[in-house]
Amino acid sequence: MSEVRPPAGGDATVEPAVPTGPVTEVVGRRQGMFGVRGPGDTSGYGGLVRTVTRPFASPRPYGGWFDAVADRLAQVLPDMDAAVESVVVDRGELTFHVRREHLLTFMQTLRDDPELRFEMCLGVDGVHLPDQEGRELHAVYPLLSYTHNRRLRVEVAVPDTDPHVPSVVTVYPGNDWHERETYDFFGIVFDGHPALTRILMPDDWPGHPQRKDYPLGGIPVEYKGAEIPPPDERRSYS
Repeated sequence: MSEVRPPAGGDATVEPAVPTGPVTEVVGRRQGMFGVRGPGDTSGYGGLVRTVTRPFASPRPYGGWFDAVADRLAQVLPDMDAAVESVVVDRGELTFHVRREHLLTFMQTLRDDPELRFEMCLGVDGVHLPDQEGRELHAVYPLLSYTHNRRLRVEVAVPDTDPHVPSVVTVYPGNDWHERETYDFFGIVFDGHPALTRILMPDDWPGHPQRKDYPLGGIPVEYKGAEIPPPDERRSYS
């Protein structure tokens, strides 16, 4: 794992994490890019073939301070087993997959416990994985501890048919606009948000543009009546 640079004024001595690799499952095979099928792909990536894998829970020990964080959470959260679906160490990152009904308690514990002190949440990222039935939408929270110079992630998965996740704005107020953006682009509804409205697209815009089931073209644009055709209807080059 590469060295993590400390925040300004922080301790330059960082305990190294030597995580073990996660157990992975092959969940699909992807060809090309951008979801294009057939001869209309003019992206130049038509010959790209990639195996899609998904990491499962990592075995103990996780390595370095990762175990200390997991142990401390188990001490201060009586419902730790109910709250956490799995813990994954992958590419030098520690991720807790948390059930949505426990998200607020979990995040507040990460922020307030003196041995954890993840004071800063760096927003929330939306992910759409349409092949994961019942877990199509993911909300990913990167967290930073200034006190201990550590980073980890919290991830919540919800079904497309019930895309509700509790808002963490009461714990991390800076997530206000980040949750609005994720709602706008992915359709994840953050319950309890003070004003969950679109932040970039017009209020009457249909759909959520960063979802993988959203069309890549063919959307009318208000510029001299122009329209961007879908990739499979564009010119192909031999």
